[in-house]
Amino acid sequence: MKMLMAIIHSFEAELILDALIAEGYAVTFMESRGGMLRQSQLSLFMAIEAEKVPDVMRILRENCRADVSIHSGEKPSTSAKIGGGVVFVWDLSSMERLSV
Repeated sequence: MKMLMAIIHSFEAELILDALIAEGYAVTFMESRGGMLRQSQLSLFMAIEAEKVPDVMRILRENCRADVSIHSGEKPSTSAKIGGGVVFVWDLSSMERLSV
C-alpha cells in the first residue's frame, strides 16, 4: 500500500476530485494555506495499492492545469494554463478501517 498526498490549488479542486471519484478512487481532503502569499490550497489524501500510483498520477497530471482567461485593459482576453501541484508518495506499513 502507498499513501499519496497531493497539494493542489483550490480553484482546481472540484475538477480533480470529480476525476478521481469518477475513476473509483476514495479521496479525503482538507483545505490548507501556504506559500509566500498564503494562498488557499487543498491537500488530498489517498491510501492506494502500489500498482495504482501511475494511474492516479495520470489523473492528476491531466486535471491539474486550469484554463483561465486573462484580461488586460483594452487588449482582447487570452487564455493560459495555470495551476499545478505537488505530490508526495510514501510506503504505508499498515492501514486499518474502523467501523462503528
